[in-house]
Amino acid sequence: MTKVDYYELLGVQRGADSKELKSAFRKLAMKHHPDRNPGDASAEKRFKDLNEAYEVLKDDQKRAAYDQFGHAAFENGGAGFGGAAAGGFSDIFEDIFGEMMGGRRSGGRSGGRERGADLRYNMEVSLEDAHDGKTAEISVPTAVSCEECSGSGAKPGSSPVTCGQCSGSGRVRASQGFFSIERTCPGCQGRGEVISDPCSDCSGQGRVTREKTLSVDIPKGIEDGVRIRLASEGEAGARGGPSGDLYIFLTIKPHEFFQRDGADLFCRIPISMMAAALGGQFEVSGLDGTKSRVKVPEGTQTGKQFRLRDKGMPVMRSNDHGDLYIQVVTETPQKLSRRQRELLEEFEELSSAENSPESTGFFSRMKQFLGAIGE
Repeated sequence: MTKVDYYELLGVQRGADSKELKSAFRKLAMKHHPDRNPGDASAEKRFKDLNEAYEVLKDDQKRAAYDQFGHAAFENGGAGFGGAAAGGFSDIFEDIFGEMMGGRRSGGRSGGRERGADLRYNMEVSLEDAHDGKTAEISVPTAVSCEECSGSGAKPGSSPVTCGQCSGSGRVRASQGFFSIERTCPGCQGRGEVISDPCSDCSGQGRVTREKTLSVDIPKGIEDGVRIRLASEGEAGARGGPSGDLYIFLTIKPHEFFQRDGADLFCRIPISMMAAALGGQFEVSGLDGTKSRVKVPEGTQTGKQFRLRDKGMPVMRSNDHGDLYIQVVTETPQKLSRRQRELLEEFEELSSAENSPESTGFFSRMKQFLGAIGE
């Protein structure tokens, strides 16, 4: 069976450099890979042909032989594809499978310096603390670097030794048919080193569990649900690896008097029926401790709002403040004495539509509506 020209198979010119070859092969290999074409024999065959072509053309000596003699250079005992399969596909194995799996694997051995895990801490603060800001101390149980072995995992006086299974590379290769697949060394889990004499305090992990006390700065005006990051305050990495981060998720406790909406505060204050009818004034204290006087005009209705400028919450990273809104609610008298009832009944007799324009107007419109329905 006649073989397709390697250059034509990869879709490149004969003068293509190594970068062009790799790019063309990578694109086609991803397209025809068996994992992306399950059960498609033609795709599998195409994939093998692409790998064979790339194996030859990426090697300067093989490429020179192919340019001079064509496919005959690798037939009848020549340096055929079978002898080259061990190294070819693995050169860009990480590129192809890294993208297919949604990311790239970091190259090289880690030497055991594994980054520690990030931690989450839920913290509840009062509205006053969110208004004024504060520095709080928290205790977090976490993994910290072992003091006995300084995080190495090895018993003091000893040190890790090179892994004999991978010779320190942290990776081993396994051949499967035409392919050579590289994977993490099972002997050292990719570290390239093993500990023959582990530290007694941390059992070779290089870290131990302790409770750590930290200071957290709560800025003025912070809002509910904000996340604060403390860099490198998470779990210590294994065997001297870098620490993760600590993320503090803030929740603001409900307040007895104030409700918050962004930088504004709202307060619902009941006033007597007489104060609403006759007018008056009352004093209210903001979260900053300062007192403000609110004047209630004559005839104030339930739901009336009064705005106190700059008496709300601070706005983070600025000198601005929100406003405080006071909403009044008229309280109806209860447990009336006989004399109080007599006075209210007398007041009712003396009242006119002008004294209660809203209720008078409502029932007047309702009467007209019902009359229209009955016609």
